[in-house]
Amino acid sequence: MALIINDECINCDVCEPECPNGAISQGEDIYVINPELCTECVGHHDLPQCMDVCPVDCISKDPKHVEDKESLYQKYLKLIG
Repeated sequence: MALIINDECINCDVCEPECPNGAISQGEDIYVINPELCTECVGHHDLPQCMDVCPVDCISKDPKHVEDKESLYQKYLKLIG
């Protein structure tokens, strides 16, 4: 499942450099996560790094992009390949 940043985002910029896949970027009003690039850090870390560093806990699983751990791992392999 890809992650999503909700409108409680304060644009602090701590999440973007933590993403090993470059999935986080500045959107029109808040930071956004590209679900095609988000692997929840599977293949890189045990936990999603953006969620770990977010000071306002505005990052959660995106119910519109449900993926299991194996699917996330396969996405990771395609991204590094």
